[in-house]
Amino acid sequence: METNRRPADTLTIMTQVVEPNDTNPLGNLHGGKLMYWMDICSAICAQKHCSNIVVTAAVDNVSFHQPINIGWVVTIEAKVTRTFNTSMEVYLKVWAESLIEKKKFKSNEAYFTFVALDRDGKPIKVDEIFPESDEEKRHYEGALRRRQLRLILGGRMKVEEANELRRLFVPDEN
Repeated sequence: METNRRPADTLTIMTQVVEPNDTNPLGNLHGGKLMYWMDICSAICAQKHCSNIVVTAAVDNVSFHQPINIGWVVTIEAKVTRTFNTSMEVYLKVWAESLIEKKKFKSNEAYFTFVALDRDGKPIKVDEIFPESDEEKRHYEGALRRRQLRLILGGRMKVEEANELRRLFVPDEN
């Protein structure tokens, strides 16, 4: 097992051009197509970390800020933010850019969660990740709260068991 893995080691950047088959009747990128690209990019990122097969377990908070037009370039950046026993959280940033108009904006941000699997499809342990930059540390620290929220919403954790989340809402009793 490899030690001292960093989020920077998992950085994955994927670039796509928005073609006619990727768009709706208004000439804007289909949201589902963008999510497909995001899933591919984040899965590659997770595989870089664990060197195994991964499957998507959850997608958090994908919102679309403004349309991305046909002919524009979409760049997706992904990094593993934190690992748990068999799962990894990946943070994505999506940029849309018109090379002709010289416009660029951040279109989306999201967190995807993946589970690492062996060749028989059984979950396997993943190595810990060690954040270095301030941004990486912020994502790492927030990952436990996001995980607890995902588990509560998925019915796999009771609210009273979510200690990290409770700290945000319940004053310290001491």
